[in-house]
Amino acid sequence: MADASPRKLLMGRIGAAHGIKGEVRITSFTEEPLGLKDYGPLATNKPGLVIEIESARATTNVLVARLKGITDRTAAEKLNGVELYVDRDRLPPTSGDDDFYHADLIGLEARLVDGSVLGTVTAIPNFGASDLLEVRDGRSGDTFLYPFTRQVVPEVHVAEGYLVIEVPLDSDPGEEEPD
Repeated sequence: MADASPRKLLMGRIGAAHGIKGEVRITSFTEEPLGLKDYGPLATNKPGLVIEIESARATTNVLVARLKGITDRTAAEKLNGVELYVDRDRLPPTSGDDDFYHADLIGLEARLVDGSVLGTVTAIPNFGASDLLEVRDGRSGDTFLYPFTRQVVPEVHVAEGYLVIEVPLDSDPGEEEPD
């Protein structure tokens, strides 16, 4: 039987302790970083551990948060690296065809403009420059990365289960440019 549990989405990651009173730094992956505290109790990647944010404030690049039940630096330090998750169905609904969550793209079929299938979207990594689509070819098992831009991915059809990729045609890196 297939897993019927709702999909969990990574919403943030706890970092180092902040100060001596149990506050922690949290990297938030939400559009509005302070919005993370509004999701209520958050599941974690540690079995049985649920985190609730009592209060939070935004700094330049992270949230500084007080967590329910964490009152000293030692307890806060033990949470370093803990990932925070929310069930997909707790997120607000999207507002249209061009509005979706990255998690909605996982599992979509990736097709070329002519309809031929490239593979399945398996991840949407971001290594610092911009989002990428990771597509796995079901026949060979190879994975390919494509820039997740409107030019490369002109169509996304979540309800229909596919997206369209226009493969960028770059010059071969081994080719020399003419003088």
